[in-house]
Amino acid sequence: MKRPKFTRRHGMKAAMSALSAGFLRAGEAPDLTRGIPAASPDALTGSQFAESVLNIDRHERERAILDQLVAGNLPSFLRKLVPVKLRYELASGKEDSVTIFVMPEYLAIGSDGDFLRIPMNLHTATAVANRFGFVLPTRKIVDAIYDQSGCHFTPQPLPAGPQMTSTEYYRMHNTMIDKQSQSLGFPLGALVSGHKKDVVLTNRLVTHPGQIAIYGWHRAKGAPIQPLSTVHGAGYADYSHGIRLVAKMAMIDGNLRPVSEILHDSKLARVLSDEGPIRLAPTFGDA
Repeated sequence: MKRPKFTRRHGMKAAMSALSAGFLRAGEAPDLTRGIPAASPDALTGSQFAESVLNIDRHERERAILDQLVAGNLPSFLRKLVPVKLRYELASGKEDSVTIFVMPEYLAIGSDGDFLRIPMNLHTATAVANRFGFVLPTRKIVDAIYDQSGCHFTPQPLPAGPQMTSTEYYRMHNTMIDKQSQSLGFPLGALVSGHKKDVVLTNRLVTHPGQIAIYGWHRAKGAPIQPLSTVHGAGYADYSHGIRLVAKMAMIDGNLRPVSEILHDSKLARVLSDEGPIRLAPTFGDA
């Protein structure tokens, strides 16, 4: 059976209609990637992009990253979202649950056969998320992705220093991840985790405006290398950072509902956030 195509004009109404008509089978994500443009046939590969930004400053590199991603230059497997279910037990004993839909890997530039997992600052990340119709994860979502991922990388930190923000470090770390993925036999498109720190949403950004929040790089369940931190400014990015996008619509009680509404709901927010309601908008506007 062919799944219906959801247009921008019909939006949630079309998605809800499909659900009620039974077009979405158990565990199958609705079409939440329609905001991502189709890639050009002559788009740069990951290797070509890395070479093109090797000798430019970080500000120019951020603009180049944004240009590539909003033009749809990302691997096709990132468009195949994976469902992740989160739960929270209320004091009454009742359990609330929400199913979110996430990209199986961190944002990357290039093709399925040659892609570069690309760190970026908060301005670029949120501009891309807004354009695609996605949001950044919370700390609880990052933990849930790790717990429900069947493919766990062993973190591979590189020596600290000013070179951490260089394109050469981006490329070097990406190669290390590729080699580990091949040695472990991880299939392309599987939900993977453990190889980067996540840029996340947190209420700390209310009290620390102008900063970027990072968390994760798990060595094992409950053991991230990076505790939640807002030390760096919003314009900072280094090789260890990854951008995992979460579709802006989630499934709750068989219905699609905006993640932003859930995160602002005084009762439901705890399903997706270990901080309770998130007091800032899930996206921050274009860079």
